[in-house]
This record gives sequence, structure tokens and C-alpha cells, in this order.
Amino acid sequence: MKFRPLHDRVVVRRTEGEEKTAGGIIIPDSAKEKPMQGEVVAVGSGARDEAGKVQPLDVKAGDKVLFGKWSGTEVKINGEELLIMKESDIMGVLES
Repeated sequence: MKFRPLHDRVVVRRTEGEEKTAGGIIIPDSAKEKPMQGEVVAVGSGARDEAGKVQPLDVKAGDKVLFGKWSGTEVKINGEELLIMKESDIMGVLES
């Protein structure tokens, strides 16, 4: 099954959180915070402006992004946990 988000929606895969602290203490799964960064998997076609023209999104598949702690809706597609959020929920793109 493939999934294509609509309009200004973006599908994001969270990156894995840290397993150890700086001091070497292993963090159990129940105490880990969910990371607030991830990789864009798919993007919609864009939002429509007041004139009805489609405005393309600023992010593309493969971008590493930062998003808010409570952003998006968690879904499971093909057994993989993903987030679906609006582009406006993304704070920025991480560039290397």
C-alpha cells in the first residue's frame, strides 16, 4: 500500500532517540522522550491560495526536519509508525 498525503500535509518518519545519556547511562524505552526531528517521507501537492492557485511546499521527501513535540497525528502504515502533519507544524529543515 502506498500513501500520498493531500494538499499541505507531510508524512514524517521520526528519527531514533538517544539510547544512552552523556554519562553512559542506558535509558529504558518507557523513560525515553520521543524525538522532535525526523525525515520527510512524502509530501502533498501544496496548499491553495486565495486565488485558487496551488502553492508548492517548501519541504521535499528526504529532508531532515524539526517539528513541535505534539505535532502531527501518529499512524501506522505497512507496520511502520509515521506522523502526518501540516507543513506549518514543521519548524525548519536541518541542513548538513
